[in-house]
Amino acid sequence: MPRDCILAALTAQTQANIVGNSAGYGRLDWGSTGVAMAGKTITRADLCEAVYQKVGLSRTESAALVELVLGEITNCLERGETVKLSSFGSFVVRKKGQRIGRNPKTGKEVPISPRRVMVFKPSAILKQRINGADVPDEAEG
Repeated sequence: MPRDCILAALTAQTQANIVGNSAGYGRLDWGSTGVAMAGKTITRADLCEAVYQKVGLSRTESAALVELVLGEITNCLERGETVKLSSFGSFVVRKKGQRIGRNPKTGKEVPISPRRVMVFKPSAILKQRINGADVPDEAEG
C-alpha cells in the first residue's frame, strides 16, 4: 500500500486519535485501543488489531499497513542502514570481524566467522517511560 493511500485512508476521526509533535510527525495514542499492550508478548496480530481499532482501516488494510512498515524496516536493515524512530530508538546493523572463541564444553578454540548483527538502542524517552517516569510528549515539551 503506497504512502499516499495510507495517508488518504486516515479519516478526520482517525486524525483526532493521533498526537502530533513539534516535528510535524504523529504517534498513535495506544492507550485507548482496547488492546492490552502490557504483561505479554505483542504479536503482529496484536499490532494489526490495534491499528484496526484505532485507525479505522479494515482488518485486511491494517494487516497490510503493519506488514508494510515492518517490511520497510527489514529492508533498510538488510541494506545495512540505521533505522531511527524518534522517541523510540534506533535499530543499528554492526559488522563483527572474525575472532577466536572457545567451546565451553571441550575448551577447544574455534574460529567465529565475521558477521553482521542488529542492535536496538532505546531512546532516552523510551528508557524513562519503561522506568515509570512521567515523560511529556514532544508536542508538550
